[in-house]
Amino acid sequence: MAGSMVGRVLNDRYEITERVGIGGMAEVYRAQDKVLGRMVAVKVMLPQYAADETFTKRFRLEAASAARLQSPYIVSIYDWGLDGETYYIVMEFLRGTDLKTAIQERGAVNQRKVAEIGSQVAQALSVAHAASIIHRDIKPQNIMIQPDGNIKVMDFGIARAGDAGLSQTSTVLGTAHYVSPEQAQGKELGAASDIYSLGIVMYEAVTGKLPFEGQDAVSVAVKQVNEIPAPPSSINPNIDPTLELIIMKALEKDPSNRFTDASEMRHALNDYLAGRPVNIGDVSSMPTTVMGAAAGASTTVMPRSAAVATPGATTAMPAQQGRGANPAAANYSATDESSKPKGNRNKIIAGVVAVIAIIAIAAGVFALMNSGAEMVDVPKVAGETTQQATADLQAAGFVVGETTEVFNSEVEEGKVVSTDPEGGMKAEKGSTVSLTVSKGTETVKVPSLLGKTAEEAQSALEAVGLNGEQGDDVYSDKYDEGQVAEQSVKSGNKANKGDTITFKVSKGSNQVDIPNVVGFTRSAAESAIEDAGFRYDTTYSYSDSVSEGNVISQNKTGKAKEGTTIRIVVSQGKKPEENVSIPSVVGMSESSAESALENAGFLYDAKYQTVSDSSKDGVVIKQNKSGTAKKGSTITITIGIGPDDDSSDDDSSSSGSDSSSSSNSSSSTKKSTN
Repeated sequence: MAGSMVGRVLNDRYEITERVGIGGMAEVYRAQDKVLGRMVAVKVMLPQYAADETFTKRFRLEAASAARLQSPYIVSIYDWGLDGETYYIVMEFLRGTDLKTAIQERGAVNQRKVAEIGSQVAQALSVAHAASIIHRDIKPQNIMIQPDGNIKVMDFGIARAGDAGLSQTSTVLGTAHYVSPEQAQGKELGAASDIYSLGIVMYEAVTGKLPFEGQDAVSVAVKQVNEIPAPPSSINPNIDPTLELIIMKALEKDPSNRFTDASEMRHALNDYLAGRPVNIGDVSSMPTTVMGAAAGASTTVMPRSAAVATPGATTAMPAQQGRGANPAAANYSATDESSKPKGNRNKIIAGVVAVIAIIAIAAGVFALMNSGAEMVDVPKVAGETTQQATADLQAAGFVVGETTEVFNSEVEEGKVVSTDPEGGMKAEKGSTVSLTVSKGTETVKVPSLLGKTAEEAQSALEAVGLNGEQGDDVYSDKYDEGQVAEQSVKSGNKANKGDTITFKVSKGSNQVDIPNVVGFTRSAAESAIEDAGFRYDTTYSYSDSVSEGNVISQNKTGKAKEGTTIRIVVSQGKKPEENVSIPSVVGMSESSAESALENAGFLYDAKYQTVSDSSKDGVVIKQNKSGTAKKGSTITITIGIGPDDDSSDDDSSSSGSDSSSSSNSSSSTKKSTN
């Protein structure tokens, strides 16, 4: 197909210039949009899919749906159609490199950059899922990293159109390293399937390796269903525990245990990037290593990668500080007894947790009965000033410990957000209670929105915790149509987190009418163009229909921005005739010479000269011009006149002046009437 497509023009509009890539279902070409004069990418479906009626029907529906997706992180779909038997999709031409190539060339990617990429892909997925489009083929090859560092997700809808289950290896097994367990099993897919694939992509990006490898696509797909991946930290020890937890939650085998949707995953990644606490929801269903229970029968869990345990055994030990001590963390060890039935494993784990909890409760009761310590209620001081809360706690017999300040938009600055232990709980009289105090609403710097699209502006505001509102469009000479031209708060200024920033999008420059100067004299045309606020560029050309000095044509009509250059073409009059070759007529008879000159477009003068050679009588003996001359020029020819034999005896006695004059040219001449 490659050789036949290059040079082809689809539907008299998209001229294919070169092939830039090939996938399992399509080839991608660079092309020129002859209507809008821009470079585009054209994806052409392979013939085996174009011949499938079911595929083509779904392809049309999916292409139309994908074209409606609007996100700064989704490649824009411009057009789609059918030319003969060729189905194609036209999209924006992206510059940069795909994430797969970046990983192959550089290995593991910086983990903050991975989180940024994951957040942007999640935003793209949330837009698609809201439109009921499941990507089904999220992989690093479909994530393009642009020169500005942002990403574009490609192939929305196309993967779904070509996905017919594991029996079609080109559609599913071709990317088995990234498919979800439910997709590998041929089950009905939902948004959670794309979240799993994104988890695989992020896993590969932070480690430089895929979580599952195999001899073929089928063996990899089986591992996707049955095996738990090794924690990324076992490959890259420098990975942040929070980021690892986000990735592993996305890789839960049960779709219901993953993030509820792409937006939740994006918020988790944005919280991680902003240094805020990350809430990833319920992780109780994840396989865990049980840690030692503290007083009060609480149970702490942590990743098995942070515990020292015998494979296949459950190890009880005290909760530790540092990496892995997050009580919401989970175990993702590849050494877990995954070969055992899941139900039996869960029963064993639940039984061990119950036994440890009972022991912990018994130990706590024993300690209370023998310590003699008085247990009293911790006062509820949330919402009080620090001073008032301190007084109330001290009055109840507690010591006020560490005070931590946090941003909180719901609690007034200087007032208590919470205590540890919580208010209303019982604690030993004389023990320490820590306070968390509000610093008020967090302020952030307003980003610059100028020059961005409306979608990019919304994303930039959302990234720092601000809301965006688009106002009425405005004219702008500085910013192109569709770019933000004004924002209500200047970039760099402070705003409260959650505030709304209004921005206005440019309608383009306020364009003016271009005067029609065709037929004007050159000076009049140039003056009219200048008076209308434009520049001019004058060129010249010959014309058979327009008088010399008048305008033949101009390159622009209608409306344009002031200052635009208008090119005019001024007539030089008729083009002068070019020189033509003069025929050589010497040696021809007079009549033949005259015909030759006339046929060539020349006039002629005929002169006569007496010659002694009778063979030259009536023959052209010379011509005054040769080479080239303009048509209509006069060519003088000299024709020989032989001796008069009848008068030779009479004139023999007097050769004087008469004999001499007979050798001169005759004054008789002829001219062509041509």
